[in-house]
Amino acid sequence: MKYRKLGDTGVFVSQLCLGAMTFGSRWEAIGALGQNDADELVHRSLDAGINFFDTANVYSLGDSEEILGKSLARKRQDVVIATKVRGRMGPGPNEVGLSRLHIIQSVEASLKRLGTDYIDLYQIHRPDRETDIEETLTALTELVRSGKVRYIGCSNLPAWELMRALGVSRQKGLELFKTTQSYYSLVGRELERETIPLLDDQGLGLLVWSPLAGGFLSGKFSRSGSSDPGARRATFKFPPVDETRGFDIIDAIRLVATAHEVSIAQIALAWLLHKTSVTSVIIGAKRIAQLDDNLASIDVALTSEEMKILDDISTLQVEYPNWMDSLGDDRLPGELRDLDALTKK
Repeated sequence: MKYRKLGDTGVFVSQLCLGAMTFGSRWEAIGALGQNDADELVHRSLDAGINFFDTANVYSLGDSEEILGKSLARKRQDVVIATKVRGRMGPGPNEVGLSRLHIIQSVEASLKRLGTDYIDLYQIHRPDRETDIEETLTALTELVRSGKVRYIGCSNLPAWELMRALGVSRQKGLELFKTTQSYYSLVGRELERETIPLLDDQGLGLLVWSPLAGGFLSGKFSRSGSSDPGARRATFKFPPVDETRGFDIIDAIRLVATAHEVSIAQIALAWLLHKTSVTSVIIGAKRIAQLDDNLASIDVALTSEEMKILDDISTLQVEYPNWMDSLGDDRLPGELRDLDALTKK
């Protein structure tokens, strides 16, 4: 296993992180794993060198946190545990969101379920536009100063909201987000437009969720259908994927995978692991064989030519204002006749 620094914290986490979204019986479409199956996955991950585990209070309405906490009970001091707050945890009007009230209630419940007295990385799961960001950051800062949380992070924020939050923290002397957990894959590279440049500039870590696009890049899907009718994506198509373009990308991945004699999933993960902006890639599994295949991606060394093949086939269309930069400093207005070609790169 290899390790990277978690933002600017000085804490090192494994480049692969085990996600616990499949733990718990209340989300059958996701995994519905019980304690014994979860224990097996967690222990195999630990043996492989993984020291980073991610969950959320909303996963199976708390069951995921409870199962993960039990699996890691004897290894607590050796691992970094991340969880999240924001989702609805009950029917009441205040059992959702990022108010101080809900955050304080939620962290206490998460600590109890995880069986620990501190959370290493506490993340807001999504934006909450009903709550002022200063209120949220103040509550999170109090948790850090009380010792219940070590660091704070965010997830699924647009770049402008993340930058605003960083600005509020600096202006008010509050804790700064150290990471963002965001969707990023070979068939979902929108993060490169605004967020990744922001992360590189501000020194934040990037934790990637759904690196296989909800199983689309697992190798189970082709233009003719799925080789596994029980695959999650066969009935739950999340995150959304442009499948016409996506299958062209899979064709390119398959060529690289054949050259390395590895799975399509390993190449999709390896592509992310070769990106310097990525801190850790969150993998989820329902079976040991699936986990082992994902773990092997850490040893796949892609050449610069192979990275270019994958980059080119999956590249984003250049959007405004980015195509203005494509013109360069010396181009004159009369030389804009090839602008249409630039936007179609």
